[in-house]
Amino acid sequence: MRSKSSARWLREHFQDEYVQRARAEGWRSRAVYKLSEVDERDRLMRPGMTVVDLGAAPGGWSQYAARRVGGDGLVVALDVLPMDALAGVECIQGDFREQSVYDALLRRLAGRHVDLVLSDMAPNTSGMRAVDQPRAMHLVELAVEFARGALRPGGDFLVKVFQGEGFDALLRDLRGSFATVNSRKPKASRARSAELYLLARNYRL
Repeated sequence: MRSKSSARWLREHFQDEYVQRARAEGWRSRAVYKLSEVDERDRLMRPGMTVVDLGAAPGGWSQYAARRVGGDGLVVALDVLPMDALAGVECIQGDFREQSVYDALLRRLAGRHVDLVLSDMAPNTSGMRAVDQPRAMHLVELAVEFARGALRPGGDFLVKVFQGEGFDALLRDLRGSFATVNSRKPKASRARSAELYLLARNYRL
């Protein structure tokens, strides 16, 4: 039997305008509208780019990125969850925290420098902020480490973060490696959620 809270979440989810739009427009998830809003505002993507999407399942961001970079571009998607194949996207299933999975991602890139790293990774939540925030920040730190190793000079990084402990230190860290770092709270991001996105642009080695 479902709890009252899960039943309420399901009801809100299926009544959500972005869920309904995603279904009508053929997108895999409502999250696509978060990325598309940032892309339209900040002109993140263009044809021919190499993009890595961390925490990709069910694939809405990768689906959008593949359409934007076109046939001359490359999108590599990684998630611990299985993901159905997508045209123009190379998928890797595995835990990004494991070295073997990290190495598999590098092999798939085959030495190509990355133009844009996207990270929508988030941990399974316990409901206890003292536990969830460090888990979330750990994933962010791994994404930052990957971006520093994979991005070409001038590349960009868009990462989901949760405001709380470690956020200010992360901002300082990113500002040491990128020309600009700005926060984005897309309209499709639920107002009650503590999530926001940091957009770090023009990577400097």
